Amino acid sequence: MTRQALKSSKQRLPRRQAKAAGLLGFAAAVALPIALWHHSMGMLASSFRPTFYYFLTGWTPFGLIALGLLLFVPVVYSIGLSSYAPAYPRRRNVYAGWGSTLYLLGLALASQVAAITHGLTPH
Repeated sequence: MTRQALKSSKQRLPRRQAKAAGLLGFAAAVALPIALWHHSMGMLASSFRPTFYYFLTGWTPFGLIALGLLLFVPVVYSIGLSSYAPAYPRRRNVYAGWGSTLYLLGLALASQVAAITHGLTPH
């Protein structure tokens, strides 16, 4: 192999910068739903009723967001690790795929729940 082939790509970030960018992105993903829908979450929590329908219709989007973020934890942790490292998750792409799918589905549903709860408040 030539020396040029062994060099790292110019598009790759150094390990420390990649880890910082991943942690910053994860923190933003955690903060986004709280910043956007804290009022809706407060309204849902204030009208608490321990029924199946209440949890299904009101809290499912936020549960999907939380589950998506939970699946992102091993992905963010493994940023910068070699794929041969013992701490590298073997199904990293599965975690990333399911995490992003559940997170985006939760965001879409949470926007609908927020629209419904905003329509129920007195103006």
